Amino acid sequence: MTIASSLLSAVPGLRHAFFTREGGVSGGIYSALNGGLGSHDDQALVAENRRRMAEHVGVAPERFLSLHQIHSPDVLVAEAPWPNGPRPKGDALVTKTPGIALGVSTADCGPVLFVDPQARVIGGAHAGWKGALTGVLESTIAAMEQLGATRGGIIAAIGPLIRQDSYEVGNEFVARFIEQDAENAVFFIPSVRESHAMFDLAGFIRKRLEAAGILMIDDLGLDTYSDERFFSYRRSVHRKEPDYGRHVHAIALEA
Repeated sequence: MTIASSLLSAVPGLRHAFFTREGGVSGGIYSALNGGLGSHDDQALVAENRRRMAEHVGVAPERFLSLHQIHSPDVLVAEAPWPNGPRPKGDALVTKTPGIALGVSTADCGPVLFVDPQARVIGGAHAGWKGALTGVLESTIAAMEQLGATRGGIIAAIGPLIRQDSYEVGNEFVARFIEQDAENAVFFIPSVRESHAMFDLAGFIRKRLEAAGILMIDDLGLDTYSDERFFSYRRSVHRKEPDYGRHVHAIALEA
């Protein structure tokens, strides 16, 4: 049901999980642990799946928080359960409040979980290519600093995401990265298809973390596209499925 980071697991009083699709109640293309509130799955089943995730990280279901993600660099501070109504929009959460789980929804994008063990500050970021390129990781680190964290003390774990062998992109995609920084060319290798390349999202995320001063990084090295234990947007598109499930990876300070 879950995969853990060895670095995060060594932190006392911290709960975290990179969830697989195993252990839930959804069926069909959503089988089984679909946490996607934006999916077309039966929302009663999604609620039960999220309840199981919340239980695993030791929080009440209403304190298992996630955002309406918009592929932005926007970060919110979570101090209490969301009020009734639409979820706040953004792509990263931070907190120093025990008993709140920060959830990151993905289905190929990069989930990154953070903790400063000394300051007792945690964060979770949804780092797809657009968020990573526009600064969601740096925004998360800065927000953690506002709560008392220090960059040199932060640990980051990169969870399951689409890896370079599976991530083909067009030349216009490559140009966007090169336009920002010519050194980003290192994250692309030629594809077998003309006018296409293979993108190393995990390597790009690691570079941005290191450039921001994060010294302790654990990359789980798992590929959501090739590994059937994970939901994958791109795999669903290639199979012409009508929708896809979502993971909600999470981190929480024990109450």
